[in-house]
Order: sequence, then C-alpha cells, then structure tokens
Amino acid sequence: MIKKILLGMTLLMSMVSCTEDYTDWGNPQSNPQEEAVSFGDGSVTPVDVINLANVKTEKVKVASIVAPTSSDAAYTPNYKINFDGQSFDIDADGNMAKADLVNYITNKYGKRPKERDIDATLDAWQSNGSTAVKMVTSETFQVKAIPEAPFIDAAYYLVGDMFTTDDVNGWTKGVAKAFNHSEKDVYDDPIFTVSFETTKADQYWKIIPKKNIDADDLWAPGVVGPKVDGDDSMTGALTNGEAKAGKIAKAGKYKLTINMMDYSYTIEEVNYDPFIYFIGSTDGWKSNDQKLALVDDAKGVYTGYVYLADPNGAGFEFKFQRAKDNWETAIGASTFVTFKESAIGVANGNLGVKDGKGVYYMDVNLSEGTITATKIETMGMIGGFNNWDGDAPMTWNAEEYCFEATFEAPNVGVTADGWKFRVNGDWAINLGGSINNLTAGGDNITVAGKTVKLYPTRKTKDNIYCTVE
Repeated sequence: MIKKILLGMTLLMSMVSCTEDYTDWGNPQSNPQEEAVSFGDGSVTPVDVINLANVKTEKVKVASIVAPTSSDAAYTPNYKINFDGQSFDIDADGNMAKADLVNYITNKYGKRPKERDIDATLDAWQSNGSTAVKMVTSETFQVKAIPEAPFIDAAYYLVGDMFTTDDVNGWTKGVAKAFNHSEKDVYDDPIFTVSFETTKADQYWKIIPKKNIDADDLWAPGVVGPKVDGDDSMTGALTNGEAKAGKIAKAGKYKLTINMMDYSYTIEEVNYDPFIYFIGSTDGWKSNDQKLALVDDAKGVYTGYVYLADPNGAGFEFKFQRAKDNWETAIGASTFVTFKESAIGVANGNLGVKDGKGVYYMDVNLSEGTITATKIETMGMIGGFNNWDGDAPMTWNAEEYCFEATFEAPNVGVTADGWKFRVNGDWAINLGGSINNLTAGGDNITVAGKTVKLYPTRKTKDNIYCTVE
C-alpha cells in the first residue's frame, strides 16, 4: 500500500483538475449502454450518443461506473474523466458538468451540431484529506456527443418589395440578394450581412436559406423572418418556423445583420460620408490626417493609400473614423467579414496588416464587409518616355508622405506624350488623369518633367495629386 501511495503522489504532480463541486447531479440519459471497458477490477460502460440540446440540467451522464475495489476498507474514490490530456470532475454515477463537456467539444471541434466521438479514460483517486493518490486508470472508451446549436445554412438570401420593379418580382430567386459571410464555418461565425436600398416606404422582406435556393423552391420550410407580420422594428428575433415578413418603414439605404446562432437581426440605416479617416500606430493614434475617399456611394466603397508604421512597437494596427475624433462610429475589425491580401482583424478589435511597415492601397467595402490591403512593394512610372516597357522606380519619403523620383541625364524624364503611375509593376492598381486629382485607372498624364513627387495619402488635400518639375 505504501508503494501505491508513493506512485500516486508522483502522478498527482501532473494531474489537471477542472470544475467546481456540484450538488445538483443531472441524469438525462436513458439510452442503451454500450460495451464496458475494464477499470481495475471494476468497469466503465459508456452511454449512447448524447444530444446536448436535450440536456436541461447542469450535469450530464457520460458513463456508468463499477468502482474498482481496494484492500482499504475505508476506500471511497473520487473520479476524473480525461479527454486529450484534460481532466474533469465526474461523480460515482458517471455524471460530469455539462459546461465542461460543451466547452471541450466547442473548443476542439467547433459548434456545428455533429456527433463527436471523444476518446476518454477514467482515473480513480483516493485522498486522506491532505494528499491524493491515483489508484487506477481505465481502458479507453468513447464519449459520443452532439453540441447544441440551431440549424444554420451555408448561405442566406434577402428577397422583398425593395427589389421589385415594373419588370421584376422582388420575391423571386432571380433577384434574391446574397448575404455576405466570412470564410469561417458558419457555426464559428454565425454573422451574415447584406446592404440594400429601398426608394419607397413600407417595403416587406424575408430571408431565404441556401437549401431552398438550391432546390429552386423558395417557400419550402426553413424561410426566415420575424415572428410578427409587418414588424418594422430595427432589431428583433427571427424564426424559421412560420416566419412572417419584416417591414422597412421608410426609404433609404440599409444594412441588415443576422446572427443565426441566436436567430436575431439588426437593421441599420447607412449614409456614406465622403471620406473615412485612418488613425493608428503610425502616429501613436494621435493623427487622423490620412484618409480614403468614397468611390461608390451605393455600396459604401472607399479606396486610397495609407502609410502604416509602428514607431512605438505597439503593433501595426489602425481603425477608420467616419468623422474625425469620433470613436463611437469608428470602423474596426468587427465591421468586416472578409479580410484580403495583407489585411487582418486583431483580437482587440483593431484592424492590422501582416506585411509590416509600408504604404498600402486600401479598398474598403462597407456594404459587403470586405477590406483589402495591398502593400506597395514598388511604385513606378511607365509611359512614352520608356516605350511603356517597365517601371521607373520611385522612393517613399516618410517625412513628406510622398513617393519621389528624379531623372538623371541622359534620361529625359516623363514626357507629354503620356505616362502613368503603376503599383507593383502591374496594371491592377494604377493612377492617371489630372496631376491635381489623380484617379484609379485615369487617363494618361501629359505633363513633362524630371522630378516627380506623388502624394497618395490625402494627408494635406482631399485629392491624390502629384507635382512634376
């Protein structure tokens, strides 16, 4: 017995214990038992598949236990159940905390309501009040459980009066507008968004799941909407059983956000301002002079260039302000469902980039929840002066917030027969037009000179512009 105690005390150093003591032991299972495994001279028999949606108590039965015996007459073991190196309390009747089982499954597998087969073992521990020893570990058995979650389809579509015209029925598959969603599993990210405009008051709407679209049967079971017909609330609950039509009370531009984990919705009226203002680590979160300009007022698309640095070592992070110095309506990571190229969302709610210090071309689509950050590896000039073959490189001047280049003899410089600015040696992002108001994809520039400075960040002016001397 002394040897067992010494061995148990050594094993105790690696023991992981979770959860509190509970006195309300739930036993919702009445499924047929499966094959038992040995537990010393006792046994462990797992229960059938546990549907956690049906468990209404704080405890859930995961196994039946026949306790191993001991030569110690006063032997009353405590038990631990082990999943993948994690240990949790379990009582002599095989009940463990539902919260522990739910948290383990969702952390490891996600929230999708799919059967998860978990390899498990049981430990029997004996304590004298000051020390505890592990007496025996069972053979491996399986706990099978299905997480609790509502049905969430892979995609959703909005239909309604706002899409109806003289020639088109807005309640049909052909005009159904898809909600935007991230690339994550819908059970890890149950948020969907869609933006739309209605030019009339009292416009009705409903939400169609992808399975109905795919079956070409919009009104099959599963349609989503409010519980009260004509509900014009800007927030509320949704249902997919006998769903009614919601109503937009007045004309305007709107963003509809749905959370399909808790079946709720929020409608926001949106008005897109001419600019959104960049603020972040570049200037220690003190300056909002750089800005993006609105290029599509129907969708809320903003584009432009920003210089991102991290002089204080706090991380390459930023947000956009809709109005200068107004944090209440600031645009952060939660605004977006899709992050492209270098753009990332940071856990603290800020936006960020994964490619470090530099100038970035930003494309922000507020209606679709998409942000793209393209790092400017090279800014160049191409045109008649070099037979439109390759780019004359420019250098970033962090003091003046400009790209600059000076042509040395025998190069003649840029010429009046036409030239443009080009990003990363490609035509996907290029600037042209008037030197006082350069635009994406604009006409060829026809001003000649040997020293060129390009000011892309709108830091001192509302336009992107350049000087040519």
